[in-house]
Amino acid sequence: MFEYRIIKLKDFPGIKEEAANWFHEKWGVPVASYLQSMDASLAGDEIQEWYLCLDGDVIIAGMGEIANDFHDRWDLSPNICAVYTEEEYRGRGIAGRMLDYVVEDNRDRGISPLYLITDHTSFYERYGWEFFCMAQGNGESKLSRIYIHR
Repeated sequence: MFEYRIIKLKDFPGIKEEAANWFHEKWGVPVASYLQSMDASLAGDEIQEWYLCLDGDVIIAGMGEIANDFHDRWDLSPNICAVYTEEEYRGRGIAGRMLDYVVEDNRDRGISPLYLITDHTSFYERYGWEFFCMAQGNGESKLSRIYIHR
């Protein structure tokens, strides 16, 4: 039984600052960048969305959806970004459930396919994602993998 709650930021705007700080702590991207994207989401931007998994009121996992996740393939959009699960919660299927939730949420809104950039080589395949191509990440010296979910 899945005992955690997956939410969309649009449905819980009061958690915005906490969420922006949480993502900043995980990825080092400035809080202001997260807040800007989250504000766009709350203002109705169809591409930008933020998803969180909560254990009670504590954020234990999250991911976002943006136009481009800092790579050179602007034609591949939207991108799932900032996928992260707290270490003590890993191995419980949380990220997989969240990925499924995000895919379904986007399908319900008429958005497909979705893309993501990663250096992982087998994780996303378990959840219906397919390797699509290689792309150059901003400031990266080597290419990273782009996955697609149709």
